[in-house]
Amino acid sequence: METLKEEAINAISKLPESADIDDIMYRVHVIDKIKKGQEAVKEGKVITVESLKKEMKSW
Repeated sequence: METLKEEAINAISKLPESADIDDIMYRVHVIDKIKKGQEAVKEGKVITVESLKKEMKSW
């Protein structure tokens, strides 16, 4: 399993040479959010689709 640093370096290396800092930051941000989501699933910190739909109705 790659470390976060390795994943970031790999993702950045795949960006085109014309990528700017915003492109890099976005890519790293997405990797971070995916990792956090995967950790939440492993820890059982999830809700059902039905619960989400009920919550959204109150918005």
